[in-house]
Amino acid sequence: MEPRHGLGAPVGQRGATLVEQIMVTALVAVLAGIAAPPLSRLLRRNEIRAAQADFIGALQYTRALAAQGGVRALFCPSTDGAHCSDDVRWERGWLVGRDRDHDNQPDGGADRSGPGHRQVTIVSTEGRRQVRFQADGSAGGNNITLTFCHPGRAEQALSVFVSRSGRVRGTHADAAHADACAKAI
Repeated sequence: MEPRHGLGAPVGQRGATLVEQIMVTALVAVLAGIAAPPLSRLLRRNEIRAAQADFIGALQYTRALAAQGGVRALFCPSTDGAHCSDDVRWERGWLVGRDRDHDNQPDGGADRSGPGHRQVTIVSTEGRRQVRFQADGSAGGNNITLTFCHPGRAEQALSVFVSRSGRVRGTHADAAHADACAKAI
């Protein structure tokens, strides 16, 4: 038997008391409460950035497909991954395909498709439902802006801008595009 010093615990015994465990648990809870809001904002921002980067990559791929193949190529919203939909909403999915017959649908199926980003609202400029790159790499028609935001939230919105020359660039959304994205239903 171990020697005892008075009425206390045996010498050499280690551990934490219930009071110490409760204090540590309370401290961890307070720190988690302080960290949770910034962490959720960071996660929402990361979702938007990932969607923006996904679209920039897909647009650059589409432009290269058109220029290297010498054919018109399109990037469009799609709900089934095989056909372009006539919608300005892109979060359900998208596809890339060659369009030799100019019917605004991929010839022989999609070359590439994406599953979409259901946590992020993605809308294109009203009147522009797809991006068509010509064989020279230019994007026919008017400029198009794709805006990325969380439903009902205009803050942290990002955009991808495609110019008529075919240049693709990501940027922060301006107030008008951010508000339109947040209000999209």
